[in-house]
Amino acid sequence: MNKTRIVVAGIGGVGGYFGGLLAKHFDKDDAVSVCFLARGEHLKAIKKDGLKVVKGADQFVAMPALATDDASEIGIADFVIVTTKSYDLEQAVVQLKPCIDSKTVIVPFLNGVDSRERIKSVFPENMVLDGCAYIVSRLTEAGKVENLGNIEKLFFGLDHFENEQLRQLESLFIQAGIEAKLSVNIATVIWEKFIFIAAIATATTYFDCNIGAIVSDPEKVQAFTDLVNEVKQIALAKQIAIVQDITDRTLKILHAMPAEATSSMHSDFLNKKAHNELQSLTGYVVREGEKYGLKTPVFNKMFGALEHKTQQ
Repeated sequence: MNKTRIVVAGIGGVGGYFGGLLAKHFDKDDAVSVCFLARGEHLKAIKKDGLKVVKGADQFVAMPALATDDASEIGIADFVIVTTKSYDLEQAVVQLKPCIDSKTVIVPFLNGVDSRERIKSVFPENMVLDGCAYIVSRLTEAGKVENLGNIEKLFFGLDHFENEQLRQLESLFIQAGIEAKLSVNIATVIWEKFIFIAAIATATTYFDCNIGAIVSDPEKVQAFTDLVNEVKQIALAKQIAIVQDITDRTLKILHAMPAEATSSMHSDFLNKKAHNELQSLTGYVVREGEKYGLKTPVFNKMFGALEHKTQQ
């Protein structure tokens, strides 16, 4: 019997947490094999001692069937889960070519709303899903991922479509203890998250502060609200079916987040990373606003300031 092979590419906060749960549950399983595509010191630590996954007082060590930086060592995968940063997406999926054939299903769980079309440009014949992860987690040191929040959900699928292969993937997630849902209205789910992510990434990075500092300052909350409304109008222009009270819902998410948490984009700015999500989040909203003839003054102001900061 052939094993179902799952490859998780990008073992950071998202891929490390959910991939860790998959690897832990299916360790030594006769029917399912979970492989990690990682790199550098992180890969060395996983190969040596496994991946340590921490959530509050609980922790476990996940041992994947294989951890490597060379996809040709893995073999053909049934499911490829891509959780790299958006700026690494094309490079990551090209590296995955050795483990992808015509039947491989590819699922991105990245911030942003254009991951599927970007992957389809590399693998036009494959089934590429849309995916959306709700989690606050970080790679805190080589070989260690920490879940810092109180929400951990996966949504994935294609609009108005499902089949046995996708239901199997949902079942594999659920068996591993992951709260996952196959959605036939995934565009709505993706955009309702993007409205939050684009606003919070832009606000935390522009104001250079964590979520608690935004929530405690009425002017910053107003700026966040303005950002939300600017993304919302783009979703409506694209005829995405978002809920009417999306602004209120997004503000509730903001207030429910841990005060010490921040966005991954802000973390990358703090750590002076060479690459960040500015273009795929803030810049995307600015460009789509121009495309649809919509005014996005707060995004434009913050994008200009942050782009200037990256050039210093």
